[in-house]
Amino acid sequence: MAARFVLRFNAGPVRRELRAGAVRGLQLGAEHVLTESQQVVPLDEGPLQNSGTSSVDARSLTAAIAYDTPYAVRQHENLDYRHAPGRTAKYLENPLNAARAEVLALVAAQMRRSLR
Repeated sequence: MAARFVLRFNAGPVRRELRAGAVRGLQLGAEHVLTESQQVVPLDEGPLQNSGTSSVDARSLTAAIAYDTPYAVRQHENLDYRHAPGRTAKYLENPLNAARAEVLALVAAQMRRSLR
């Protein structure tokens, strides 16, 4: 006669830990993109660069990176502005696109760690 066993899986705690790992990964990913964008953000006296922040909304699992000056959007979008060497328009969009794989890897790593 074959052995019989019952497996009970309590998914609630697993879901909570995975979500917490995703939040940690999103925060690390947002901070990474912010750091990369700080290297190319237009720099005159520093207010734009100093206004950069990152945040995560744990409820919606959404990360945000923002620069908060009255001219941040104009500096980001206007490709005709002249910038210091190494500084550029699209200072947030380009680093975000370039770091996509790294951000995904950070989130995945944190989710894996949460299951240990």
